Amino acid sequence: MGFVTFIGRRIFQSIFVLLGLSILIFIIARIMPGDPARVAMGARAPDWVVENLREQMHLNDPLPVQYGYWLRDALQGDFGISLFTRRNVADDVREFLPASLELVFTSGIIAGVVGISLGAISARYKDTWIDGVLRMFSYFGVVTPAFVFAILFLLLFGLALQWLPPIGRLSDGIPKPPVITGMITVDALLAGQFATFWDAFKHLLMPALALSMGALAQEARITRSSMADNLSKDYIAAERALGIPERVIMSRFLLKPSLIPTISVFALDFAAGLSNAFLVELIFNWPGLSRYGMNAMLRKDLNAISAVILILGITFTIANIVVDLVVGALDPRIRLSAERSE
Repeated sequence: MGFVTFIGRRIFQSIFVLLGLSILIFIIARIMPGDPARVAMGARAPDWVVENLREQMHLNDPLPVQYGYWLRDALQGDFGISLFTRRNVADDVREFLPASLELVFTSGIIAGVVGISLGAISARYKDTWIDGVLRMFSYFGVVTPAFVFAILFLLLFGLALQWLPPIGRLSDGIPKPPVITGMITVDALLAGQFATFWDAFKHLLMPALALSMGALAQEARITRSSMADNLSKDYIAAERALGIPERVIMSRFLLKPSLIPTISVFALDFAAGLSNAFLVELIFNWPGLSRYGMNAMLRKDLNAISAVILILGITFTIANIVVDLVVGALDPRIRLSAERSE
């Protein structure tokens, strides 16, 4: 029960982290230059109209009072009206978040599977030409921004070779599946619309691959480094002395303990993908939350800004808790350490 208590304590601490984050983003949004009411109504709007909007948004109240109103509404899922879309921010989030989650989940799967596989291959053939090529690839992937890959993929696979559709989520004439999760590929599978799924998957592949490249390269480097370090451990030497095949040693005894640092970084990369996807979404005309949040910032849309940043904070918090669970499952010593600390 010690490890369960440890996770419960982390969740309890995360509540205060999110509360502090909400205060921080609320203050930053309020002290940004410019009058959000004037921005919303336009430069030619009468002063009395702007003043009425300021009263509705509680902008004339002291900051603590404004925060109290905002927190009360946010806990009820009400983030107010977006000054950009003129709709309820909660409705905007429900519309745009599934597209970003679909993109980030797919990029995370690509990064995890391909990155760990390349790292394991690189460690298996350490100090050979295969290792050298994979390490150069990983260095290139780490230092290159996602939007550069997005432009390259768009020009090469979307326009020059025309292997994949360049923009959007579905081709014209393809029927949309019924909205279940908001993720078109998932909804199409659930509805049995396999032609729609295939078309949506082709639209999804390029932006997901572009977004995954940095995390993919990072996972490959960390996996390779961790496995290379563990190769010199005594238990690996003992297994080799017992005549256990190298393939079995690599897959069964070496990979699992070597994944702990990889999983830790992967979870944070996954959470960061939701906030780093705005340029990729912009390039591929992907209607996601990251693009929506960037438009909100450019238009000083306080309600939308606060909601988007709070969602990103929740994503990072959940990612950290998941890391604790996965790492505890991979390494029993961490669970025992947590239990002894109780």
